[in-house]
Amino acid sequence: MVTVRQLPGGDDTIVACATAAGRGAIAVIRLSGARAISIARALGAFPGASDPPPRRATRVALRHPDGAPLDDALITWFAAPRSYTGEDVVEIATHGGHVVPALVLAACAAAGARPATPGEFTRRAVLNGRMDLVQAEAVADLIDARTTVMLRQALSQLDGGLSRRLLALRDEVIHLEALIAYDIDFPEEDDGPIAPARIKNAAESLRDALRALMHTAPQAAVLRDGVLVVIAGPPNAGKSSLFNALLGESRALVTPIAGTTRDAIEAVLDRAPLPLRFVDTAGLRDPDDEIERLGIEVSTRYLAQAQVVLVCGASAADIDATLAVIASRTGGSVLPVRTKADLDASASDEPVHHVSAETGQGLRALLEAIDRVAMASSVALPAGDDVLVTRERHRAGLAVAHDELTEFLMAWERGALPAPVAAVHLYAAREALSDLIGIVDTEDVLDRVFREFCIGK
Repeated sequence: MVTVRQLPGGDDTIVACATAAGRGAIAVIRLSGARAISIARALGAFPGASDPPPRRATRVALRHPDGAPLDDALITWFAAPRSYTGEDVVEIATHGGHVVPALVLAACAAAGARPATPGEFTRRAVLNGRMDLVQAEAVADLIDARTTVMLRQALSQLDGGLSRRLLALRDEVIHLEALIAYDIDFPEEDDGPIAPARIKNAAESLRDALRALMHTAPQAAVLRDGVLVVIAGPPNAGKSSLFNALLGESRALVTPIAGTTRDAIEAVLDRAPLPLRFVDTAGLRDPDDEIERLGIEVSTRYLAQAQVVLVCGASAADIDATLAVIASRTGGSVLPVRTKADLDASASDEPVHHVSAETGQGLRALLEAIDRVAMASSVALPAGDDVLVTRERHRAGLAVAHDELTEFLMAWERGALPAPVAAVHLYAAREALSDLIGIVDTEDVLDRVFREFCIGK
């Protein structure tokens, strides 16, 4: 855990709404800090001088410190250090909506609480040793998860799976440092100096383990965002209708007017074995309209990134023309799709998929074909309890540690540097891993991690 426990804002007690704004059954207002109970008392909770029973919801007629009634609410106290933040935490469950939560927040502020900054509750949890930085990021991943597999990865990371792996790698670096330190300090002890091959083998094994973990980043990207499936074709080829039919809901505007889709529209289909990220693109043609031209440029960028491309057309000529246009624009697997099978009585021309958004004909077979192509063109699914690198910060930190191990090995094998100097690379690798978990006090890293959190978490 981080070594410095000084919290930003000092001894401030912070407050925020922990539920989404807007109309709803309830809203949860969260207080954290040394004055959480006294502020709650100022709002009419916890009468008397003694502390209330922890973790027990109590019904309270909330009022502003000036006496104005606010709401009929439930209040629960979580005593430090057994709370989310490690501090005294009070949670106030009010009726939902816009007005009541806003009034309760204002009342808390009037009683002495400070509005929390994004991620400040979780940041305090890290600084108070309730979780490490990797687990804190898993909280954000859990909230932002768009697919079931990414949800499972976030839960595993929150449980400490990735943290334990990083700590084990860090321990291996420390062991390697210890071997070199022993060789430097006690060269004549026991059986003599540590065999150089032993240190070399240990360093190579550690470097390979770092590389293997670092290379799970593409897996995580696919599980988080889905396999990119771009729907391409000429205007009025039924692309948007197919997009809506595959998703099972109306997401794209469907009209008989050519060029309706002016920009790319994305949606993720949470599907086993891999989630699919469908993109409905502008029709590929030479446009006269400047806005449509920009939309086609966006389509081209998506095609360059696509893992699967559905080449759509109402006729074989449309499909052939689109295949010729995209040939130099994509490296993804291509599936030709005739999009108006309900209006087309022609024979099935393999390997073209005949589908109808109107009747549902061929949609299941097309999805199964996309699954097969996606599995063949994507990284392998994680097995069981495999841990993945889910953030660029993780990948970059592992890359630093990997590069430092590589530099150490080069110096060690050549004998170009004295052992104490070569060991500087091991120290740098250890610090990179420590920085990932949050063992080293790095305020700038904390700022980067919590900058994108939502307020109230």
